[in-house]
Amino acid sequence: AYAYIYALDQDLKAIGTQLTYFQVDSGEIQNFKRHFTLTELEVFFQNLVANYLKWAETVVRWEILRDKSIGELQFPFGNYRPGQREMAVDVYRTIKINGQQLIQAATGIGKTMAAIFPAVKAMGEGLTEKIFYLTARTTGRFAAEYALDELRHAGVKLKSLTLTAKDKTCFKPESACSPEECEFARGHFDRVNGALTDMFAQVAFTRIAVEQVARDRRVCPFEFALELSLWADCIICDYNYAFDPRVYLRRFFLQENGEYAFLIDEAHNLVDRSRDMFSAKIYKQPFLDVRRSIRKELPHIYKSLGKINSWMIKARKKCEESGSTCHEKTAPEDLFPLLRIFLKRTERWLSLNIKKPFREELLDLFFTISGFMRVAEQFDESYVTCFEKLKKDVKLKLFCIDPSIQLGQAMNRCKAAVFFSATMTPMDYFKKILGCDANATGLILPSPFPDENFKPFVYDKISTFYRDRDKTKEQVSQAINTLVSQKRGNYLIFFPSYEYMMMVVQFFQSDCADCEVIIQAPGMSENEREEFLNRFSRENHQTLIGFAVMGGIFGEGIDLVGERLSGAVVVGVGLPGISLENELIRKYFADHHNAGFEYAYQYPGINRVLQAAGRVIRTETDQGVVLLIDQRYGTHRYRSHLPGEWDPVKVQSQEQLAQALQKFWGRQEIKI
Repeated sequence: AYAYIYALDQDLKAIGTQLTYFQVDSGEIQNFKRHFTLTELEVFFQNLVANYLKWAETVVRWEILRDKSIGELQFPFGNYRPGQREMAVDVYRTIKINGQQLIQAATGIGKTMAAIFPAVKAMGEGLTEKIFYLTARTTGRFAAEYALDELRHAGVKLKSLTLTAKDKTCFKPESACSPEECEFARGHFDRVNGALTDMFAQVAFTRIAVEQVARDRRVCPFEFALELSLWADCIICDYNYAFDPRVYLRRFFLQENGEYAFLIDEAHNLVDRSRDMFSAKIYKQPFLDVRRSIRKELPHIYKSLGKINSWMIKARKKCEESGSTCHEKTAPEDLFPLLRIFLKRTERWLSLNIKKPFREELLDLFFTISGFMRVAEQFDESYVTCFEKLKKDVKLKLFCIDPSIQLGQAMNRCKAAVFFSATMTPMDYFKKILGCDANATGLILPSPFPDENFKPFVYDKISTFYRDRDKTKEQVSQAINTLVSQKRGNYLIFFPSYEYMMMVVQFFQSDCADCEVIIQAPGMSENEREEFLNRFSRENHQTLIGFAVMGGIFGEGIDLVGERLSGAVVVGVGLPGISLENELIRKYFADHHNAGFEYAYQYPGINRVLQAAGRVIRTETDQGVVLLIDQRYGTHRYRSHLPGEWDPVKVQSQEQLAQALQKFWGRQEIKI
């Protein structure tokens, strides 16, 4: 194209061209020379422009149609739920003023639609170019897809993409991701334009739809989805595509101040997720394994791995001297040059595309170290270097204690950000830890459901402190038995740890022999999780008790509507376990905000508690109870963080609890 324009400008009948490749590491140069007539170049150029013009006209026609339909769009459900309109108005205002907002909206308000609808209206008015719906869970993605489908049924023309992780959507997971080994990668760019044309005729670019077209056109499904993202109006994806320094979508976010709106679902999860995204870890063993594999073939890489392995052995000795863990406030600066040498030498060899049995193993290590070094570039006073001895292995982690700095920087990638969740308590904590600017606003919306359908109880005469658990486990078991024996139904019992849960389960199974008990197991598969939840049926003929861990797979993100769940018991205040990392968080925020215990333990704990309790009432017709067991609920420090509309009943004995429960369930029977 450039040769044609130059020849035309200089009135040339023909022109010579040269394409030069320069290998940075080796200095090798390859030249490809061609001679073209002006007529040849004109045919090429006109075909190129004609194809692009056809695509551009298609996109422009779509945008005109989209904006017209958005202008005519009405709220799809006729009436707003209580609190839903208020949330929608605030989301629209936030996008209009290029602001940031945190919203705590109780279950049942319809948060997903209250976020997406005003964002779509703002798009139709040119206030945002693209909507990113960011979520941590599959259920959040399904909710967003459902909301967009409802808007389409209401008449809006909108293209959305659900971006799925590469490892989940790959058609050839057993093969190397290269044109030599994967037919979907081989020739991908020759066929992708046809795939884009096929897909653009649709509006919902879901995983199923993307994979179907990718198979038909024989293109890489993940790379195809990334191409589609450029033409989608709304992108539904995991947090990491906006925030993770290793995988964020550079096609959108390399430049700051993009005309994008971020809708951040279940934003309470972003705290821990961002710490993970901004941290990086490496282990000694993979260096040793790869070194053994390449010993006779790649002496230069073998030598660099030997130096890294020696460094890691010294780190292991340092751990042994301190017990099993230790940390430093400074970065391991003497390790970084060794890793850079490994990356440089390995990249040079990988570029040769030589097939060897160890290639994939070496490539995996290359990517791991590349990601580690990308995080290392951000190391500052909000980081520490952690070491942990694991038998003969050692783990080195660059741990991000305070993610607020990098989250704040990441917010420059969009023009407006809305963080929303059912639990953002206390809001000032989330404003700081999520890196919001000083002008960020907050909104708290109470439950829209009838107060009389839900009754929380606080039993603050039992200590669940670690030192007291063995003494009080029988009392905890009796309290659970008292709650579940008042009404046949299904119940979830949440504990702060698996170990504590099993202490109480042993007593409970003998106390409540006529109940069916199921227990969350560590590392449950998807099928096992589904089987666990399916046991919570309306047709159960005896009371079902599910024991689970707070903050885990059953502590949030599940819907057990109606009589599938009659109540929940939350044992303890949900504090995370004491660990090196949590203690580092405590010390850091004690020094910087005079709130170390709160940031490291109390606030994460209370949000786990509220998430667990939130499983009980999911619709306006649900009825249920929650029992909080811990003497700390009797103190202002914890009680002040319970939702204002709860007004919990304080009980001080098993008898009081039984009477209060009988009174509540008696009223429900009268209503029915």
